[in-house]
Amino acid sequence: MRVDLEQLRGAFGFGVAGNFAGHLEQAGEAADFTSVTATTAEAPKGIFPWYVPGGSTFLGTFPLSHDTIAWPDGAPEPVNLQIEPEVGVLADVAYDGDGSVTGLQPRAIGAFNDCSIRRPGAPKISVKKNWGAASKGVAADFVEVGDLEADGATRSWRLASFLRRDGQAEAYGVDSPLPGYSYYGTQLFDWIVDRLHHQRDEPGTPLEDVGQLLRDAGRPERVLIGIGATRYTELGASTYLQPGDESLVVVYDGARASEDEVASAVARSAEDELAGASVLRQRVR
Repeated sequence: MRVDLEQLRGAFGFGVAGNFAGHLEQAGEAADFTSVTATTAEAPKGIFPWYVPGGSTFLGTFPLSHDTIAWPDGAPEPVNLQIEPEVGVLADVAYDGDGSVTGLQPRAIGAFNDCSIRRPGAPKISVKKNWGAASKGVAADFVEVGDLEADGATRSWRLASFLRRDGQAEAYGVDSPLPGYSYYGTQLFDWIVDRLHHQRDEPGTPLEDVGQLLRDAGRPERVLIGIGATRYTELGASTYLQPGDESLVVVYDGARASEDEVASAVARSAEDELAGASVLRQRVR
């Protein structure tokens, strides 16, 4: 399934924070959520916006690119950019009469880079997420799905990521099974709907009222959700992006390719030959 950037301009974009055990700690962001009460111990911490179609703030800037990560202009030094390797889910939205979301239906999944500026003490997650055009990445090819259940069509699918620097590629995130997310499938989407109803923009927390932002955007029929970043490898946890680097995120079927085969393909710059995979490759400029 081809994903056209122009079509995505009308899709609301948001992410899920803390949906892979250990990621927030590695990213140095766990302390931001000390005042956030999760519904259960294993639940994600919350949801956050990264694109509001027609929005009047910085979130109204369309941030998605198929091939580029734009270096932030005017950002205070140092600029610490990290790949956030995620599965992006294109989903249709159902609303009730007052504009509240009643359901989310996944339609396709693909490679997504929720690239972030590490800004300790930032008041909201969103200020680390959208610094202008090409601050986010989405693959040009997605895989159509009818469900996102752990025992369903994506049960054998995996998420991997790599940093290619000076022609050498190394694993950036830990290659992980999609059902390894803390919340997945119906559990995840029910939880997101609940957060869209009840999460508020409360002082002292990094979260915002995403449900209200969705209503303000005119109740878009489609959303693009980054459902959470994996744990980093030792390299990924300690290495920030530099101009000239290439970021790679690969969503692939583990029944058709092994972890070693994916890593070998990336090492040979042959990632586009992986059968049926969704591949996102961005150069930092």
